Amino acid sequence: MELRQLRYFVTVAEELHFGRAAERLHIVQPAVSQQVRRLERELGVTLLARTTRSVALTEAGQRFLPQARSVLAAADRAVDSVAEFRPSGALVRLGTSEGLGDRLEVLLGAFARLAPSASLELLHAPTLQRLQRVRDGSLDATIVRGSWPSPGLDFTPLWMDEVWVALPASHPLASSPVVEFASLASLPARLSPPSRNQPLYDLVMSSCREAGFEPVLGKEFTTAQDTLGTLGFGRPHWTVFYRAHANLLPVPGVVFRPPRDPSPRMPTYLATSSERRLTPELVALIEAARATEAPATSRPFPRGS
Repeated sequence: MELRQLRYFVTVAEELHFGRAAERLHIVQPAVSQQVRRLERELGVTLLARTTRSVALTEAGQRFLPQARSVLAAADRAVDSVAEFRPSGALVRLGTSEGLGDRLEVLLGAFARLAPSASLELLHAPTLQRLQRVRDGSLDATIVRGSWPSPGLDFTPLWMDEVWVALPASHPLASSPVVEFASLASLPARLSPPSRNQPLYDLVMSSCREAGFEPVLGKEFTTAQDTLGTLGFGRPHWTVFYRAHANLLPVPGVVFRPPRDPSPRMPTYLATSSERRLTPELVALIEAARATEAPATSRPFPRGS
């Protein structure tokens, strides 16, 4: 039995709704459901009666609820008992993802306002490495895009990133403010391979198929600088960038355009350890990250268009 399982159960018992409980806990709903089921298996009883329309406490759940609250209260008192020995300014070690663009600037400013006594240390590394560092405690959290198989971690939804198409400015498609996805079928695509970025690769491939074509794959995406350099002055092809990143990439010879039919969007999460409770600083970080949604959609087109 784990404290987080008790905390999730108590929150669901108070809300009688898994979705609202997940919002209060700042995690995704499947994680709440999974941990409550594990708690029930550990106890050998059903605590919550679930239907497609409602959640209710069983008799066992009603008996267990006050005891669970007592355990959580005792754990909180134990934490408070050593509060005076903590450093005055908490340090949050955050792993960052490629292509955050202007979102990162907004996130840092919002976090400074929400947690003025805390400091934020940023670390960039490959996604799987960052996730492992959250598990072993050398990072407090990391920003990740898309879904990654990661036992021992909780994923809190932050925002949805628009995926834009980068094209040669000289190509006829660049003259339109929006690009039909199907119109890219005749051009080679330069994408990061699945070994480097499986979620983005899958999103682009599924978008092409939804538009009715199988993309012709050209050279792999290497770095933003090298890829955009060849895109602007080499043979015609296309690639993708997150809109927030494209906002900071004025590149001669290249334009960024929103695609439609479909208009792909990538979910972004904050990954934290399932074994440790969210600190006030991490809650502030989540709220700061969510505050980036408005600035990211405020500009009709990024520079370089």
